[in-house]
Amino acid sequence: MALETVSEVRSHGGTQGVYRHASEATSTEMTFAVFVPDHEEGARLPVLTYLSGLTCTHANVMEKGEYREACAKHGIIFVAPDTSPRGDNVSDAADEYDFGKGAGFYVDATEEPWAKHYRMRTYIEEELPAVIAQYFPVDTGRQSITGHSMGGHGALTIGLRNAGRFRSISAFSPIVAPSQVPWGEKALGRYLGAGRESWRAHDAVALIEGGARHDHILIDQGTADNFLEEQLQTHRFVDACKANGVPADIRMQEGYDHSYFFISTFMAEHIAWHAKHLKS
Repeated sequence: MALETVSEVRSHGGTQGVYRHASEATSTEMTFAVFVPDHEEGARLPVLTYLSGLTCTHANVMEKGEYREACAKHGIIFVAPDTSPRGDNVSDAADEYDFGKGAGFYVDATEEPWAKHYRMRTYIEEELPAVIAQYFPVDTGRQSITGHSMGGHGALTIGLRNAGRFRSISAFSPIVAPSQVPWGEKALGRYLGAGRESWRAHDAVALIEGGARHDHILIDQGTADNFLEEQLQTHRFVDACKANGVPADIRMQEGYDHSYFFISTFMAEHIAWHAKHLKS
């Protein structure tokens, strides 16, 4: 599988790169960002994958997430993929920010016209990790996952479905119960069809209620987040974890909103928390 280097720059004692490859999962070109800290020759480093939110690409967290200093300190590779397939031939809902391009919801679509390209679950769970393992000095036995908003939904659901792979899961302002909020009902219904039972594999609360478990979950949610009440509904995840004995650390951060000002404030704490589990 060929990998094209789009750009590479030095930052915080490491290399921040952007790369592109032809994806079999999405049948498109996919672009992603990777930060690799300086390391001894032959060393294999743990890897943290960050999933972005609605309307974002790899560039948002790369430019505003402020993760490189912490990743360099802890010796962690940071991977930031795109949020959906891209290209002129990819179906889109151009007048809808919360569906289509930039809004893949980390599912494999089964409904037309989305099924051909919108296969983000397979891309994130299978194809991208294989590409990273082939081209970068990662220790595949030490992986963790994080994300924001729609990407927080992706991190929680992918992490819970693959609990043996990811040592820790964290999220900023995640959509915890997409089958019960407007963003998720729209996306899951149109990507996966009207049968709500198929949605449960893509709903963190439903996964917990169905028996999914993980011992290391961290969530930060701002109390001034405009989407908290209608779309995020953090309390549903709190209740599900308590009812099912899942030990999650869910922190309500007073006065913070949904933006990268919030994410960048707590990013270093999340990376340090993941480092503890990645190095144990």
